[in-house]
Amino acid sequence: MSQTSDSCLDTWMGREALAEAMIPVIGRLYRENNVVTSIHGRSLINKSTMNILKAHRFARRMSNSELLLEETAPLLNTLAELELGAAAIDVARLTEKYKLEGNGASLEEFLRAELADVVGKRGADNRTSTDVVLYGFGRIGRLLARLLIEKAGGGHGLRLRAIVVRRGSDKDLSKRASLLRRDSVHGSFEGTIRVDEEANTITANGVQVQVIYSDNPATIDYTAYGIKDALVVDNTGRWRDAEGLSQHLQSKGVARVLLTAPGKGALKNIVHGINHGSIEDTDQIVSAASCTTNAITPVLKAINDKFGVIHGHVETVHSFTNDQNLIDNFHKGDRRGRSAALNMVITETGAATAVAKALPELQGKLSGSSIRVPTPDVSLAILNLSLENGTTKDEVNDYLRQMSLHSDLRKQIDYIDSPEVVSTDFVGSRRAGIVDGLATISNDKNVILYVWYDNEFGYSCQVVRVMEEMAGVNPPSFPAKEPAAALAAIAV
Repeated sequence: MSQTSDSCLDTWMGREALAEAMIPVIGRLYRENNVVTSIHGRSLINKSTMNILKAHRFARRMSNSELLLEETAPLLNTLAELELGAAAIDVARLTEKYKLEGNGASLEEFLRAELADVVGKRGADNRTSTDVVLYGFGRIGRLLARLLIEKAGGGHGLRLRAIVVRRGSDKDLSKRASLLRRDSVHGSFEGTIRVDEEANTITANGVQVQVIYSDNPATIDYTAYGIKDALVVDNTGRWRDAEGLSQHLQSKGVARVLLTAPGKGALKNIVHGINHGSIEDTDQIVSAASCTTNAITPVLKAINDKFGVIHGHVETVHSFTNDQNLIDNFHKGDRRGRSAALNMVITETGAATAVAKALPELQGKLSGSSIRVPTPDVSLAILNLSLENGTTKDEVNDYLRQMSLHSDLRKQIDYIDSPEVVSTDFVGSRRAGIVDGLATISNDKNVILYVWYDNEFGYSCQVVRVMEEMAGVNPPSFPAKEPAAALAAIAV
């Protein structure tokens, strides 16, 4: 029987009350215990009542059912009583595991067993902090700054200490702060920003960031600002090989360098979730590959593991970038001189061949091309694959949905099957790529997959994951293991 309008409103108000009560609990866990809570990877830190409700509703896309606040509220309250040490906790996955494997135990008994490694350690955090310098403050640099500020917590882990730019005008500092505060694509910065012209600092949500003006990466004395053993993230794209990027290592206070673009030569191109385990302590310079490579490699690995890829073609429909001209003008690249705002522009992409640097088993099996289109963000990769083992649309979609929920690639792969989504719906996605299940085409051994990706924000999230890996600052994650039933669903 359908609800009356009054009962619908009463139900909604009850859910609002539960969500409102969660906010201080989530905040205390974060501030006092260094515990980051999320729902299927969507952080709950500093979220409004409405955003918490939306996160619970969002869960139905992942597991076919809405996450109930009546289940997560007592779970959060119990977590707050366990005096936890630093951890990352996915309350949706933990709730699901309790329902599948609780075996009659009380919620507290289950959580004490599941989180035994951090129970009773009240805020203890064995991670050492790592100073971070953003060299360049463009589209990716500013999004990295937002993410690092969001993750500042109690000061453990990655600490954004400075940005390095070339002075653009007398009002350079205030303009840089304004670009951090307002973004035409990603919206306003969530928090407060203050500028100190005399000290050349920008303070965002209590994180003080030194602004350093320089056009030479080899001559900066970071130690003069109290920065030491820093991880420098080069967002400029000016240098792509070890020789050029090694200039950063000549500056005092620098220990390692990460490039936010495909690396050339022998540089390791890291796609988090795929080959981040290959990063060694001796690697001083590493590349985070490209946004497209990060979007397609996890999906390709999942498909190759299950069905085997014989060969394939990757076509990317990519938003325009600052590399293109707004109106027709000279450009050293073919076609890129034509107006990005008015044209679809056929161009090259190295993403298909770059996949092999992270996933060697696909060496020589992929070709690729790209079309730049007049949208500012969110791109689409079309994977046309010939497989060793045949499959159906339903089978491949169910497999990829399960991978997005329960596999080691759940931070990289997302899945959606709405008939109404378009590119702007994926602005702000924290996954590397989102499989559009309704667009999937399968003809036995030939499969065509459509993978959306926020080529700015989603890629920046991947970069931060690589940074955390390089710095060794990942907190323990819970639940540590997936439910047995879930693992069976994605067994190869």
